Amino acid sequence: MSKKVVCFGEMLWDCFPDYEIAGGAPMNVALNLQQLGLNIQMISRLGEDEKGIALRDFVSSYGLPTTLIQTDPVHPTGKVVVDNRDRENIRYTIVSPVAWDFIDLTEENMKAVDDAAAFIFGSLSVRNNKSWDTLHQLLHTKTLKIFDINLRAPFYDFEKIEIVLGFTDILKINEEELMIVADHLGISVEEEYSAFPINLNPNSKDGKSFRISPVSQKLCEFLTQHFPIQMVCITLGSQGALLYQKGVFFQHAGYQVQVEDTVGSGDAFLSGFVKTYLEGSSPGEILDFACKLGAFVATKKGGTPKYRIEEIDKIS
Repeated sequence: MSKKVVCFGEMLWDCFPDYEIAGGAPMNVALNLQQLGLNIQMISRLGEDEKGIALRDFVSSYGLPTTLIQTDPVHPTGKVVVDNRDRENIRYTIVSPVAWDFIDLTEENMKAVDDAAAFIFGSLSVRNNKSWDTLHQLLHTKTLKIFDINLRAPFYDFEKIEIVLGFTDILKINEEELMIVADHLGISVEEEYSAFPINLNPNSKDGKSFRISPVSQKLCEFLTQHFPIQMVCITLGSQGALLYQKGVFFQHAGYQVQVEDTVGSGDAFLSGFVKTYLEGSSPGEILDFACKLGAFVATKKGGTPKYRIEEIDKIS
């Protein structure tokens, strides 16, 4: 039987000047996991408007159940206005307030999280107290909790983030976010830091050693000492990813592909990570498949291309 996973948070439209793309990190993760054969449910909220109907139809076309996606009669469906006139400085306006700011706690979504093998969430959906209160209640379960920190200025609150970290089992974070969190926690990187043990994946760059930055070392050590976090995954874009567990770093150098666009690649990476982690794969195997799926999605247009799982193996 396939593993049950629940994703929580924003569903929206990325609105470019001449077109729109369905988006939202939790939704992207849910759609990838659905295509990977897991049993997925999405907790979110859409407006009672045309964009909400279209977005519900969009996820349904992937076979994703919509029973836990609420309808808001007052607030509109979420959207992000994208100004891409300056390709070197693309600007995003995350409209607020919108429907996913007002996700209700229900017996159905509480039971779904209780019954799941994993619960995935980010920081953006807690910008409003209503959705924050709902998430906070859903965190009080024994379910494996995966925090895709996904910082989006100005919509993050470190007081809430620290509360969420107190429930987190696995943290996914990118390099930029890592520096923001380290700065908030007062982690100094002025001095050199002693080398951590590192396991090189067979796909690492020519098998050469990979230097772990002092800030990565110190932050991972701090997070696992002060919070219940078991694993920290640091994504490095085209350079692959790192996984920290029990004082040891595992590295993957990523896959070099012809990029169509990078939209949704990080969400695809997390989906591959979750699938293989729940299957009991080794850290090296987890990173390999996650990097492969992230690279595969980067060869396609849009954040949620439809694919068959066999296609992923073409990446090498």
